[in-house]
Amino acid sequence: MLRPIAEVLPHAGDMILLDRIDHYDAESIVCLRRIAPNHPFTDADGHLPSWAGIELMAQAIAAWSGCHARDMGQPVRLGFLLGSRMYDCNAEAFRSGSELRIEAKRTFHDEDGMGAFSCRIDAGAVRAEARLTVFSPSDPANFLASLA
Repeated sequence: MLRPIAEVLPHAGDMILLDRIDHYDAESIVCLRRIAPNHPFTDADGHLPSWAGIELMAQAIAAWSGCHARDMGQPVRLGFLLGSRMYDCNAEAFRSGSELRIEAKRTFHDEDGMGAFSCRIDAGAVRAEARLTVFSPSDPANFLASLA
């Protein structure tokens, strides 16, 4: 069942950078986003700088996790982007009006909440790719308290 994006992300309001989920399964998700001048992080011309692709990829991973949590009747958990490897984009920006297809495929996941995903963004001739490492602890509040 495809859910509204706000239902599966721990983000709120303008910090939700994805428009919707196209589809997801046990190992992957595809989300969509149309670039509009009034969205966060767009420049004066309404383009989204390519560096923002990392956050789009991270939110797709969060949506994947949130979809599976909701499917099991559980709440959406907080997660953390630990890092990325080899982020590569063939343009400086995603142009205003373009539709981005953001795909994340799980390549590793363990019982403690550590995961790795191979991600890509396709927007016509513009493409971005990266491998993201994420962490979603079973008790985020306790985890954050342990860091203080």
